Amino acid sequence: MRAAVLLAWFGSLFLLADSEEQRIPEEKLLVLTVATQETDGFRRFLKSARNFNYTVKVLGRGQKWSGGDYMSAPGGGQKVRLLKEALQETKSEDQVLLFTDSYDAVFASGPKELLRKFQQAKHKVVFSSERLIWPDRHLEDKHPHVREGNRFLGSGGFMGYLSNIREMVSNWTGEDADSDQLFFTKIYVDPDKRKSINMTVDSRCRLFQNLHGALDDVVLKFEDGRVRARNVLYDTLPVLIHGNGPTKLQINYMGNYIPKSWTFETGCTVCQDDLRSLAALKDSEYPLVSIGIFIQQPTPFVSVFFERLLKLEYPKDRLKLFIYNQEPHHEPQVSSFLRDHGGLYQDVRSITPKEDMDSAAARDLALDICRKDADCDYFFNLDIEVVLKNEKTLKILIEQNLPVVAPMITRAGRLWSNFWGAVSAEGYYARSEDYVDIVQGRRVGVWNVPYVSNVYLLKAHLLRSQLKDSAVFTSHSLDPDMAFCHSLRSAGVFMFVTNMQTFGRILSTENYQSTHLHNDLWQIFENPVDWEERYIHQNYSRIMRDKVLTAVPQPCPDVYWFPVFSDVACNHLVEEMEHFGKWSGGGNTDTRIQGGYENVPTIDIHMNQINFEKEWQKFLVEYVAPITEKMYPGYYTKAHFELAFVVRYRPDEQPSLRPHHDASTFTINIALNQLGQDYQGGGCRFLRYDCSIQAPRKGWALMHPGRLTHYHEGLPTTAGTRYIAVSFVDP
Repeated sequence: MRAAVLLAWFGSLFLLADSEEQRIPEEKLLVLTVATQETDGFRRFLKSARNFNYTVKVLGRGQKWSGGDYMSAPGGGQKVRLLKEALQETKSEDQVLLFTDSYDAVFASGPKELLRKFQQAKHKVVFSSERLIWPDRHLEDKHPHVREGNRFLGSGGFMGYLSNIREMVSNWTGEDADSDQLFFTKIYVDPDKRKSINMTVDSRCRLFQNLHGALDDVVLKFEDGRVRARNVLYDTLPVLIHGNGPTKLQINYMGNYIPKSWTFETGCTVCQDDLRSLAALKDSEYPLVSIGIFIQQPTPFVSVFFERLLKLEYPKDRLKLFIYNQEPHHEPQVSSFLRDHGGLYQDVRSITPKEDMDSAAARDLALDICRKDADCDYFFNLDIEVVLKNEKTLKILIEQNLPVVAPMITRAGRLWSNFWGAVSAEGYYARSEDYVDIVQGRRVGVWNVPYVSNVYLLKAHLLRSQLKDSAVFTSHSLDPDMAFCHSLRSAGVFMFVTNMQTFGRILSTENYQSTHLHNDLWQIFENPVDWEERYIHQNYSRIMRDKVLTAVPQPCPDVYWFPVFSDVACNHLVEEMEHFGKWSGGGNTDTRIQGGYENVPTIDIHMNQINFEKEWQKFLVEYVAPITEKMYPGYYTKAHFELAFVVRYRPDEQPSLRPHHDASTFTINIALNQLGQDYQGGGCRFLRYDCSIQAPRKGWALMHPGRLTHYHEGLPTTAGTRYIAVSFVDP
């Protein structure tokens, strides 16, 4: 009995050893692919092959593609012809060949696993399988049934021994535009030929995964610092993933991860590959960039946009500007910028509203100017609503060395961004599984996406090769941005978005009115971050830190002053009031207030007269109420007001204000211009404390209790004109 057990044990060892000896050596595997052009997809395929040390031989390199457009119709016969020719030159009969498409395929694992699974298939030739039959549905019944999985043959990937594949293609006499899929299918459905060649299909997708018809079956599997595609229907991990048919965007998405481009353990592992450094270049050696600036609608903070453009870290004599303005409202700002700074740039081309050119035509013209300029290296699209905070953005994008790359920008407080993670079958927005993580910065990297807009960098050589058509943005059915991205996708050009750095944001142009002198003042609701940067004093945030609160000046008992408005805010509010021009007469009769009588009148304009009361209320809530609650512990305000107005003091008009109490719990008084520079005199005296305050600095707020304790008067303005913004809060 013991002898029998030992004999069985030795026998199993012998069989195992024999099995090990019969494994196909990895050096016997040769990958063959046809690539007449080195597309972005082809380069991705080679990169994944190098990652696993596959040996790849490229067929048809540099030849003209004559195999048809088999995205919409059968084709691909040129691949069979090139394969047949290559096999005639190959002599090693024991070699194993993998023949695969490459523009839309990536390896998820290495030769060892591929060869093991090939041997386990126990056939000499193994084709990828598909759930859908193509191109001849009449052959459906002739396909042999399988125990489990897909019945139909896919010609985008197959592997087998050299002699068997040579036999399989030996009878090819078709044209280059004939269908390779139909050719191989007819061999497969012929029982005699199938048996002679000893061929089968990878029905459970252990070697090959075709995505067409199987998108719901395939998920990404993150594990141990690498990423696989897992077929959940058959619980398999395919080695080669193929985005056949209309699944190019899905393979692009998977290629962001497979095999280990991005993992949870490592983050992005390829983001520093193939960079183009600018560090050693002299200014005169920098690539020449054409910047296209597009103004299509009334947009807030246009002046700030041009200020930021000037701060862009890039030699200005290596920049050419193309400025398209469709909006007459913004002509003064464009003209001012060109007048003051246009000479800094190598060249400037401006399209005005009078030229009546539509957006698509203007964008196509901008590309065409770069296309025809042999010195143009890049085109940088920059829509006017882009807030580019990172002054190194252009350098960063150039160094990424990608065909088309966009810096990720978002809209403050929302999930809106300038890229789409996916598109629907109709070409419109769809959300990818990783979109929110990318936008919110939980996944950081450089991402292949199907759509970018507003701000992106494009290599100019694409305009002279894949994008020769002058109507890249023009479409009868698509908006210009969608038409542009469709043109790129159709040409096989990859688009990328990077969130490796923080670049900026995009403005909301909704509800932007152009009926005022300084319309940006009204943007506190739609674009609060930009409003704050433009109009709130740069030192305001310091006073909200506890360690600084004790340093807030208290010139009189329970009277505080603090910085709140920027110089720009002060100037804009004064200019807005003077532009409105309907100053009160300074008499007691005042029809603007309830009751029609003002006990302590001033020459002023109320905020509601310029439709600014809601914005002023928001300003008080966001920027004044927090200071009030810090300075007056235990008091909480909702910043309600009945009166908020701008007062004008002049020696020959109304120089001062008699002693009075304010009809408020507390009062805010903001200096809108500068003592000494704009006027002389002014200030406030609190009679109970016999405490006088010289007029505060421009943009500083004076805050004091209104009723009962702080009886006060306005001191005379002796020269010039003094402006203050007053609010009686919590009346």
